[in-house]
Amino acid sequence: MSHPLFNLSGKVALVTGGNSGIGLGFAEGVALAGADVAIWGTNQAKNAAAVEKLAAHGTRVESFLCDVGDEAAVEAAFKETLARFGRVDGCFANAGVSGRGAASFTDMTPAEWARVMRVNLDGVFLTFRAAARHMVARGGGGVLVATSSMAAISGAARNEHYAATKGAVISMIRALAVEYARHGIRAHAVLPGWVETGLTETLFATERFAAAAKPRIPMRRWGKPEDFGGIAVYMMSDASAWHTGESFLIDGGYMLF
Repeated sequence: MSHPLFNLSGKVALVTGGNSGIGLGFAEGVALAGADVAIWGTNQAKNAAAVEKLAAHGTRVESFLCDVGDEAAVEAAFKETLARFGRVDGCFANAGVSGRGAASFTDMTPAEWARVMRVNLDGVFLTFRAAARHMVARGGGGVLVATSSMAAISGAARNEHYAATKGAVISMIRALAVEYARHGIRAHAVLPGWVETGLTETLFATERFAAAAKPRIPMRRWGKPEDFGGIAVYMMSDASAWHTGESFLIDGGYMLF
C-alpha cells in the first residue's frame, strides 16, 4: 500500500503523447498510484496498446485522438475528457516532435521551424489553457506539467528550433506557477536527459553518438520511460502541495559531468 501522501486514488491525469515513451512512463506511474488516466495521442493503434497496458493496474484508462497543435481538436478532446472522467487534476503536456536537424541553422526553413513550434510550444499552450480554465472553474487546484529537455539548458547545435521550444516551456511554467498559485494550481517542467524512446532510437543506434554520450552519464545507462513514473506521482500528489515552478532535471547525472 502506498504512503497516503502519494495516493492518487480519485484523481485524474491527462497525458498528451501518453501512448509511448516518457508520456507512457508518466501515465504508468500515476496509474500505479491509483489515478485514472486519459491519454491523448495521434496514433490509434498506439493509444489502444497503451490503454491495454495501463488498464492492468486496475484504474480507469481511456484514450482520445488529438493533435495538440490544432486548437479545435484540443478543445474538443478536453471537452470529451471531462465528459468521460468529470475532472482533470494533473495535466501533463508531453506531446512533442523532434527537430529534423538541418546541415546548419542558416539552412533551416521556416516550414521546419513552424512544424516544431506548432506541437512543442503551441500544443503546450493550447493544452494548458484548456486545463487551467477547467481547474480554476472547478476549484480545488491541480498541477500543470510540461516536458522540456536538456536541450533547453545546453547547446543543441542544428536543433535551435527544438531547443527554443523546450526553453520557452520552462518560462511558461514559471509564469503559470505565479499566476495560478492563488487557485491552488502548481506548475512544473521536467527536463529529461538521454532517454530510450521512439524519438531517440535512431540517434542511439549511431555508434559515434553512443560512444561520445553514454560515457558522460555517471549512472552509465540511457534513461528509460519508467524512470519518470516516480516524479509524475510526486508532482500530482499531496507530497508536493507547497512545491511549484520547479524544473526537474532527470538525466542520470549527465549535466554534472
